[in-house]
Amino acid sequence: MLGAIEAGGTKFVCAVGDENGNLIERIQIPTTIPDETIPMVIEFFNKFPIRAIGIASFGPIDVNIESATYGNITSTPKTAWKDYPFLQVFKDHFSVPIGFNTDVNAAALGEATFGAAKGLDSCLYITVGTGIGAGAIVNGELLQGITHPEMGHILVRRHPNDQYEGKCPYHRDCLEGLAAGPAIEARWGVNGANLVNREEVWDLEGYYIAQALMQYILILSPKKIVLGGGVMNQKQVFNSIYKYLTELVCDYVSLPELSEYIVLPGLGDRAGITGALMLAQNALNKNALV
Repeated sequence: MLGAIEAGGTKFVCAVGDENGNLIERIQIPTTIPDETIPMVIEFFNKFPIRAIGIASFGPIDVNIESATYGNITSTPKTAWKDYPFLQVFKDHFSVPIGFNTDVNAAALGEATFGAAKGLDSCLYITVGTGIGAGAIVNGELLQGITHPEMGHILVRRHPNDQYEGKCPYHRDCLEGLAAGPAIEARWGVNGANLVNREEVWDLEGYYIAQALMQYILILSPKKIVLGGGVMNQKQVFNSIYKYLTELVCDYVSLPELSEYIVLPGLGDRAGITGALMLAQNALNKNALV
């Protein structure tokens, strides 16, 4: 039995399951402050004979195993969690192998193992919701270096008719600042769920996402791109993405049929927690080799 944590900005999803991605039991716990949220997470896992835990966390986090702060949440705008030693807290409570990575890297792992990118050795998983983040599988491995990917904060060209200043507290008008859910609401004055029939809203959204995808494709050349998160529930945005991406690529590179290449998650909202199970399994496998 494996333990899995998908730590998000509004809720923690905690589950136990197996190496085949089957979830046996799952709960949700509100993300408030560490002293409130973490004890409830630990209490949940204390009920089960887990052999390993996978932690898929909101970021930024420190994933450099050579770093003195490896396993910490770092410069998050969620002030109560800034510099929180996430991994160490769980090592102190559980004497089992623990895998630690970002929520979007875990979702990419879940989709590559059991979802829309199953059987492929490279893919991107991009979430467009409260924020924008992306995880990548390259040559069968999660992509990370001195840090993990932060693809939601790349700079994009502004639409000539878009006067919105941007929402990102760090970069103002980066991709996240222009295209995440809070930016949509701030620009139009209404939550995106209430703008379903406003074609101009989703055309603009597709304009920004397509620019990002072009850059990711040119740099990483993924074999599948999976778009998740609450904003992508507005499926009409996909046609706008396909239109603008086709214009941007301009036949410079040959792409598959876009409706089959850029898709919704095969695992639905289970991509992240399933990926966290795989982080646990990978940690267990590595421990067995030591």
